[in-house]
Amino acid sequence: MEFRDLLAPSAVALDVHATTPKAVFDRAAAMLATATGITEEAISAALAERERLGTTGFGGGSAIPHGRVAGLRGMAAAVVRTAHPLDWHALDGLPVDLVVVLIGPEEAGADHLKSLALVSRTLRDKQLVAKMRGAVEPGALWTLLAGPQRRAA
Repeated sequence: MEFRDLLAPSAVALDVHATTPKAVFDRAAAMLATATGITEEAISAALAERERLGTTGFGGGSAIPHGRVAGLRGMAAAVVRTAHPLDWHALDGLPVDLVVVLIGPEEAGADHLKSLALVSRTLRDKQLVAKMRGAVEPGALWTLLAGPQRRAA
């Protein structure tokens, strides 16, 4: 699995003015609704439900909120970089400014885990994460993750 299988170019937002994880969920849900045809409300609710189980703050200023959504045909991702870091209750205590959101079908156990593994491997690459933080426009960040030169992490 590769990012190009998950991430539409239109599902990247930079310098989003959000002060809570819920605001990030809502922004990601809007992009994912356009890409998948699933309602924003269903996506945002699935992300909030998963977050209630425990933080998705990954560490190093990043988070990987994820959820399962009825009616979805396959895995999908969105990337939100916030204008200012926000408290995500991450395990390392650092505020979060880089969020990779994953949604999948309710029955997508293996694909969901493979997608989480891909994102977590990617976010451990400090050089790539620095480039993601430095991207000046959404297309540049998408190319870093899913462009033709990118191979599976």
